[in-house]
Amino acid sequence: MVESDKAPSTADPALNSLLKRMPPEVAQSFTDEQLSHLHSALGARSWKKHSLDIRSTFPVPFAKSRVYFVLLMGRNRRELTRREKQISAFTFALFVAAFIGVSTLFGLLVLYLIKSALGINLFKGFSLGIWGWFKDLWK
Repeated sequence: MVESDKAPSTADPALNSLLKRMPPEVAQSFTDEQLSHLHSALGARSWKKHSLDIRSTFPVPFAKSRVYFVLLMGRNRRELTRREKQISAFTFALFVAAFIGVSTLFGLLVLYLIKSALGINLFKGFSLGIWGWFKDLWK
């Protein structure tokens, strides 16, 4: 195992685990620069904290093997590309427009039901049939 004063990168648990699995003479032969590059390479593979982290295996019926699955979910901390930013902005605008549209339709429905409950007819002999359907729900 490499001494802790040889390189600061040996404080990394993943790097220590890798070095412990090597013969001691090989582990001690790494230079500071080599350890630094190993630390960089292993750093990209280190486990991060996720809001949802489910890892499990299950048997395959009628086979002697098992299948594993991993479900990870969390906040995206990466810098978005220009294309991803455009898609994100478009998606947000679409959701806002859909919310406003649904809210407007619901508001109009409520106003129509209030108008019908008060007996106000805007056009004689014309009805959308919503008030009759709504009254039938409460019978």
